[in-house]
Amino acid sequence: MAQDVMTGRTAAELVASAEDVEGFGTDVPATLAWVSDVAPSLPLPGQGATAELWHALAAVAARDVGAARILEPHVDALAILGQAGASGVDTGELRRALDVDDDSTWGVFAAEGPGARLVAERREHGEWELSGTKPWCSLAAHLTHALVTAWVGPEQRRLFAVGLRGSGAAAHSGPWVSRGLQQVVSAPVDFTQAFAVPVGAPGWYQRRPGFAWGGIGVAAIWCGGARPLADALAAAARAERADQLARAYAGAADAALWGARTALSDAARAVDAGDLDDAGARLLAARVRAVVSDAVERVLDLTDRALGPGPLTTDEDHARRVADLRVYVRQDHAERDLARLGALVAS
Repeated sequence: MAQDVMTGRTAAELVASAEDVEGFGTDVPATLAWVSDVAPSLPLPGQGATAELWHALAAVAARDVGAARILEPHVDALAILGQAGASGVDTGELRRALDVDDDSTWGVFAAEGPGARLVAERREHGEWELSGTKPWCSLAAHLTHALVTAWVGPEQRRLFAVGLRGSGAAAHSGPWVSRGLQQVVSAPVDFTQAFAVPVGAPGWYQRRPGFAWGGIGVAAIWCGGARPLADALAAAARAERADQLARAYAGAADAALWGARTALSDAARAVDAGDLDDAGARLLAARVRAVVSDAVERVLDLTDRALGPGPLTTDEDHARRVADLRVYVRQDHAERDLARLGALVAS
């Protein structure tokens, strides 16, 4: 994101705080301890400092993609709970009911998949319980709590807060054979009459503008994660024996990420202006994610072409960054997401 509209102060402090974390990004418990410590100091989206938040997420990704992947859902959960509180949900009671404290770590599990369905039922005593299986639950075996969508009828889903350390939640260890983000296991969780607290009315989670803002925050991480790759291409272009091709690769990568940062900066201003309705927020997020994902995939391809197999086979940090980014950016669904963007444009 453009430096002329962001101080970078929060980002610099965030990255500096990671220097003393042993195994930052690869040791999940150590990184989660860092996450629970630093996340409350980050601004929430839509409150005047969205650009600063996204710049901070991008800066962490530039340091380590895995660490940013671990940080992002916790930050998103805090934002969701903040929005819920602003809409009238008693988040203080929620925290007391689920024994949430300053060391708690959060995930957001909202994916659906074939053969897996999570159902919420309200018992006679008024409490809610979750039963069934939720797919794609990243880091569930390590987290203390999660915000989870569950079906409350044939057509409606509702968001619930739930503890993950009790007997009612059992996280799978796989299948997870990914070479990228190996430590961020995203596998199913089985819930069996797990006590849960509703967060917002049915449909609220998907309808709120913050749903789109969270998706743009993920794109900011993709962008930040690609920055060291563009830096490597620039370094190659400065080498004594660099040719025109080396300079062309560096120029193409710089232009791609400049466009991505510009899109993120413009989106941050639009979010903070506060005049986006649900449709406008979704259109903005779809556009930004398309621009950023294209830029990151372009940089990944340029890096492979320019640097060859050397760093992929002999440089641990480079090889891990490339593998992590290739998995992470697949949260963009390529032409299917472009089709959704086209439908929004045509509506």
